[in-house]
Amino acid sequence: AQEGDLAFDPPVEWIQESVSSPMRLAQFTLPRADGDVEDAELVVFYFGGSGGTVEANLQRWTNQMVQPDGRPSADVATTTSFTTGEGEEELPVTLLDVPGIYAAAVRPGSGMRYHKTNFRLKAAVVETPAGPYFFKMTGPSRTVLAWSDQFATFLESVRFQ
Repeated sequence: AQEGDLAFDPPVEWIQESVSSPMRLAQFTLPRADGDVEDAELVVFYFGGSGGTVEANLQRWTNQMVQPDGRPSADVATTTSFTTGEGEEELPVTLLDVPGIYAAAVRPGSGMRYHKTNFRLKAAVVETPAGPYFFKMTGPSRTVLAWSDQFATFLESVRFQ
């Protein structure tokens, strides 16, 4: 798939959906793992080169999760960094992983929030010459974990052309 100057190779098992917002470059349904009641979703966002710093996005995403024991989600969140591409085409990638209760706003600016227990959020910021691109996967924990390796491979396939 190619979206503007960003190209990537999603796994064939992911179901590409029509984007539901102009800020979404691509969105996919990731089929649920056995025993889960819903699929996971992966969305690729681009805000025209803006969208905040890497750290601000990691913090915002972390705050979309709530811990059942009341701990701050930052206490259980993990981040890793790597690069994708080669030579002058290398792109920094920062990956976040947060388990817990998904409690993001239903719509930006909405007072209504999700309350989805035993969920997981994996998200990444890919820094490109045209600004950051944002990748966000949410879904039942078992399903997100089942797709973790493919998500990493997907992020490694990202290239800027």
